[in-house]
Amino acid sequence: MKDIFWSNKNVFITGINGFVGGNLAEDLVARGANVYGLIRNVTEKSYLYFMNINKNIEFIIGSITNKELLKSFFSENNIDVCFHLAAQVEVGVAADYPYLTWETNVRGTYTLLEAIRESTNNDFAIIMASSDKAYGEYPPEELPYKEDYPLKPIYPYDTSKACADLIAQSYSSNLYNMSIVITRFANIYGPGQLNFSALIPDAIRCALGYGKFIPRTNGSSKRDFLFVKNVSQLYCRIAKELIQKKEKIKGHVFNAGTNEQKSVREVVENIFISLEQKNELIEIEKIFKKNKTTKGEINFQSMDYNKVESYFGWTPKTAFNDGLSITIEWYKKYLKENY
Repeated sequence: MKDIFWSNKNVFITGINGFVGGNLAEDLVARGANVYGLIRNVTEKSYLYFMNINKNIEFIIGSITNKELLKSFFSENNIDVCFHLAAQVEVGVAADYPYLTWETNVRGTYTLLEAIRESTNNDFAIIMASSDKAYGEYPPEELPYKEDYPLKPIYPYDTSKACADLIAQSYSSNLYNMSIVITRFANIYGPGQLNFSALIPDAIRCALGYGKFIPRTNGSSKRDFLFVKNVSQLYCRIAKELIQKKEKIKGHVFNAGTNEQKSVREVVENIFISLEQKNELIEIEKIFKKNKTTKGEINFQSMDYNKVESYFGWTPKTAFNDGLSITIEWYKKYLKENY
């Protein structure tokens, strides 16, 4: 799938060893880009290594908070676009360890952007991954989130993403004039998500017999789920536009989702029924009925994608059930080889 535009473009991805970073790297390598990735350490339990994408990546080993390392890298390499995806993404971990989360998500963001600003080669496109959770809690009748909604987070993870979001906005202002676009995407799912505290990977793993699914809530919370391959395609589209027409979209925020809500219970039921685990599902339903809602998490979320459609012609191409089927097949292979 070589792409003339991306051929030999130099791309830097923070968080490349993560779920979204690995999928994006796969897409960019297929398009012909030269991909560089920041990793804290080499870990082979990742999408990158499982899919053998790592062989096509040039890794920079170090921390997202190491300004001198980053500054040196940007000064020595002619980067065309940087995707900032590195983050501590677990909501539960953020609630238990807010300092760790803010160090990575907030300090990591201003360290990266300041390293770019201070480097000798700094006139390139930057895509900053914020989150739907940066908006905080809104009443269901005011959903879906729109880009002009004020950010009003309360919980640690949500606050960390909102802070990073605002920092990026500051660097893209007329004061620094850096070429930054901020993305706020819905809950992303798909092949390669190896954080098994997340709903979909955990439910699939347990439905395949590699664990016991224990609901943490009553399952009433509703989320908007976006397939990772659609995300990779959109990232590439936004980056291309930012490189070619910087002044048109620099400083803009773009939401992406499906504008459809699915409850936690509905997602779990879908997975266990798809894998013919109805007896197991009966026991899970009993726990759902006993549980209460979770503290420290937003109850209802969905994303408006009208702006990203109007600018790029993008819509979420993969229906949830289709994406889930692809995801389940990937986990069957991964878990068979790794458990």
